[in-house]
Amino acid sequence: MSTTSPTNSTSGTGAGPASPVSAQPDLLYSEEEEALRAAVRDLLTDHCDAARVISRTESDAPHDLSLWKALADGMGLAGLLVPEGRGGQGATHREAAVVLEELGRAVAPVPYLTSAVVATEALLACADGGEVLASLASARRIGALAVPLHTAPGAFFPAARAADGVLHGELTGIADADAADVLLVPADDGGLYAVEADAVGVTVTGQTSLDLTRPLARVVLDGAPGHRVGDAGPAVRRALRAGAGLLASEQLGLAEWSLAETVRYLKDRRQFNRPVGGFQALKHRLAQLWLEVVNLRAAARNAADALAADPAAAGDDADAAVAVAVAQAYAGQVAVRAAEEALQLHGGIGMTWEHPVHLYLKRAKADSIAYGTAGAHREALAGLVDLQAP
Repeated sequence: MSTTSPTNSTSGTGAGPASPVSAQPDLLYSEEEEALRAAVRDLLTDHCDAARVISRTESDAPHDLSLWKALADGMGLAGLLVPEGRGGQGATHREAAVVLEELGRAVAPVPYLTSAVVATEALLACADGGEVLASLASARRIGALAVPLHTAPGAFFPAARAADGVLHGELTGIADADAADVLLVPADDGGLYAVEADAVGVTVTGQTSLDLTRPLARVVLDGAPGHRVGDAGPAVRRALRAGAGLLASEQLGLAEWSLAETVRYLKDRRQFNRPVGGFQALKHRLAQLWLEVVNLRAAARNAADALAADPAAAGDDADAAVAVAVAQAYAGQVAVRAAEEALQLHGGIGMTWEHPVHLYLKRAKADSIAYGTAGAHREALAGLVDLQAP
């Protein structure tokens, strides 16, 4: 299947590549974006039902690599953010955001955010990462940035020790590292190194994670050979900003599923010979949640549009930084509240392992601290718009 063409960030018509200057953000979805959404949703409906996801969380292989192959290779989504001249699809963050909305709606256990967005963005900022980037774009390999998942854009991140061309150190909280073929490791000499996950001196050990669909791992490097692909500072900064900005779209998908599924259930569930959803108190709760989800959609779309406006400057662009900070200052709490409301309003059945709502609550809670907490993003936003606390 062919993916969508790059979308113009000011018109949303898909008429050409993103303009470096966007006078006004476009929060609407283009026809190409809606077509992409439909294709991804159809695939997930057929291959990522709740029972399969729950079954995988109970196994030793939480990642659904067959689904990943269908998405990344079959649909070409692994290279969505990579320019055509470098082996990718040449689309923008807007299209990637649509994919993440659908993956969030399905709580899909695939490394799209960590490999096709974060690792890919890091390599796009590197001068010598072309070969690794091409392998990720073609879905031949999966990549992971070896920076703890909770790290916010611009925050301190741990680095391995580089000596005589090999790396030493221990890095924890690395998302999807156990599924990765190549690890992108920041080092204390300022470089970003590509390290083969199965190389001598590399040990990847799973860690306990609340979200079983996006497992964390500890990476130990003991004389592991690495190839320097670029400078760690700008690469990690760009990767984390893109990750935080597009994470809001995943959180939007989580919140939309939680709201829609709760409304559907309350229409069917009857009490005192009437639908539970007819009680005014519950209507008010759902109406308030709907407003919050609509606001989240605006914030997430604005972040994706700002990142798409000038991808090369995404790590340092002030407009993108503000849009991402606004989205992440708001997204986490809405996604968590939507999942909590879904759990509460499903009553007893919502507390069972067989019902998928617990997957959404766990993902929402884990996402609320991924790439920076809401508090960290509010603090960053205050500095960006010069509104420091007294």
